[in-house]
Amino acid sequence: MTVTTETAPAPAPPRVTGQLLRYALIGGSGVALDLVVFLLLHNLTGMNEQLANALSTTLGIANNFVLNARFTFQRRDRLVVRFLRFYAVGLTGIALTNLLFLAFTDGLGIDANLVKAGSLPLVLALQFVLNRKWSFA
Repeated sequence: MTVTTETAPAPAPPRVTGQLLRYALIGGSGVALDLVVFLLLHNLTGMNEQLANALSTTLGIANNFVLNARFTFQRRDRLVVRFLRFYAVGLTGIALTNLLFLAFTDGLGIDANLVKAGSLPLVLALQFVLNRKWSFA
């Protein structure tokens, strides 16, 4: 008979898990807004993908800040400072997506719509960590 000494990983604290779930749901609304506005600006108006990305992401950031401040992190103090931090974190998402556009769209010829959609989960994960530790700490 073999005895296993492995222990299960400690479960995430309920507060963090709940925050991540709410953040992901709210992020989904921001992602949907971001993606729809990006597709409209880039595909219907012919706007450059870099500019369309900056504008669509800005709308998503504003949407997510309002909802996360109220429902995820339940912080209503220092809203201007928090928004500026949240926006700075959002700019990391714009920068990361733009780097992916340069590499995959400009460098490899992959459709900008696919690159934008593929960047969203990576950007969401990075921003949750940064916003939890800095914007809403």
